[in-house]
Amino acid sequence: MTYFRFTCVAAAAALLAACGGSDGPDRGVLKEAPVTVTTLTAAQIDAGTAAAGLQALSGKAKCDVKVVALNYITVGAKGSDESNASGVMLVPGGAACATPAPLVAYAKGTDVQKPRTLANPQDSETFLLAAMYAAQGYAVVATDYLGFAKSTHAFHPYLHADSEATTVIDSVRAARAAAPSVGASLSGKVMFTGYSQGGHASMAAHRAAERDHPTEFNVVAGAHLAGPYNLSGSLKLPDAIAGVQFFVPYLVTAWQKVYGNVYTDVKAAFKTPYSGYIENLLPSPTLNYTTLVTTGTLPGGPGVTPNQARDAVFQPDFLAGAQTSATHPLYVAAKKNDLLGWSPKARVLLCGGAGDPTVPPAIHQQVMKADFDSRGLTNVTSVDVDAMVQAAFGPGGQAPTDPTSAAFATYYASYHGTYEPPFCHAQARALFDQVK
Repeated sequence: MTYFRFTCVAAAAALLAACGGSDGPDRGVLKEAPVTVTTLTAAQIDAGTAAAGLQALSGKAKCDVKVVALNYITVGAKGSDESNASGVMLVPGGAACATPAPLVAYAKGTDVQKPRTLANPQDSETFLLAAMYAAQGYAVVATDYLGFAKSTHAFHPYLHADSEATTVIDSVRAARAAAPSVGASLSGKVMFTGYSQGGHASMAAHRAAERDHPTEFNVVAGAHLAGPYNLSGSLKLPDAIAGVQFFVPYLVTAWQKVYGNVYTDVKAAFKTPYSGYIENLLPSPTLNYTTLVTTGTLPGGPGVTPNQARDAVFQPDFLAGAQTSATHPLYVAAKKNDLLGWSPKARVLLCGGAGDPTVPPAIHQQVMKADFDSRGLTNVTSVDVDAMVQAAFGPGGQAPTDPTSAAFATYYASYHGTYEPPFCHAQARALFDQVK
């Protein structure tokens, strides 16, 4: 089975705008009329899932799926400045899908491409959502986040829990506002889910919805997938995660823009030449993960270990300070964005794979589950999909063990971004099917 990019012909048709509602000025109101990009037929979806080997997890499509582009009002990273975010709404249709649909609010994984929008049926993440949820009778709304696509926000507040929460929650409001004009009938039930950064964002949104808006949202479940919930704990890891040269500068510079005190001088945190441009690098208007490395903008490539990439970018004293001092500004910022210590009312699924080299479950998922367990919660389930990943993608049905082999490099480079997501989404839908 492979993770895939689905292609089809896109057609645009503008529809009438609808009004939104929220607890703050204009939050969730549609900034412009929702636009139907295309409709994926059940047959098209089945062809895509069959070609990708995904159909065993997704099942055959029951519904056609209308792909609708949204642009809605939300608040900026500091919570007081009005901003906007774009995104996609996936609307199930057809004779078999005429009953009111529960709404799945999805938060995407880490994105370094500023122009990218999920309102694109050729996007692999969008098609996975269409196949796994919308084609099975769920309405889906997925935000592009602040700072991406049509958002005019000055930066993306990466792994900033509060603004992730408001952006996702306002996407739910926007979907409700758009529903009448795009032919969506919503049941009122809401599920939150997201993958990687999106697992952090979906959990932050789930927490905020239950805590701050208990009468507005009927939250029936949250499935938070491979998310970095224990950010302060991850700073203490002696060895760097895979992708450190992308993710850690991204969060350090984002938190600097939000809090203003993570460092006093960019050169105290980053080595040259990166200190000269790192603050405005991500998300990039032109570069993706591959070209960030091949152009030499960030270190990486064959033979470069995560530790070497980390040590090339960061001043050692900066990271060492966050590892050893509870008052170091980076550690303090990480603590603010940890998601430990809350008690969900709705059912919760945590999912990840034990072999994940980017968001290690031992640091995040297992610590999060232990935190929930410490308060006697019985509504939280944790699933490890590593055996499924190994069986599908490991040579001979098991993870490669020779760190010098090409198979090892390919397997672990692909684990978090390609192999793991479909298995966790299948687990999420199994939970949602129980409460829909």
